[in-house]
Amino acid sequence: MSVYKRHTDNGNKGKVVYNVGIVKGIVRLAVEEVSGVAIQKNNKSRNNVSDDIKINENDGEIDVNVTVSVYYGYSVPDVAFDIQQSIKHNVESMSKYKIGNIDVKVNGIIFSENNEEI
Repeated sequence: MSVYKRHTDNGNKGKVVYNVGIVKGIVRLAVEEVSGVAIQKNNKSRNNVSDDIKINENDGEIDVNVTVSVYYGYSVPDVAFDIQQSIKHNVESMSKYKIGNIDVKVNGIIFSENNEEI
């Protein structure tokens, strides 16, 4: 992950470093705020990386791959577009990174009656 350097106003130099886990957390929050989406919670230990969110840095931009499930009754293209917009807005406003590509993979449909995934 790259380093974003910021100079303070009083002449002291400083730098802000964003860990991959921080950026993944921002992406997870952005996906969870979109209605009609279910993303698997990462109940694994801190050292294991979730396969639902993948982040790659490419020429100073971040590429994001997200795998989600959509609840029955929601339009898949609309939900995918909302996810892309939410990720772009949140990551760029919270971390000063620029977003390159956002790929959204819909893994299945969840029916609310018995919470089964197809």
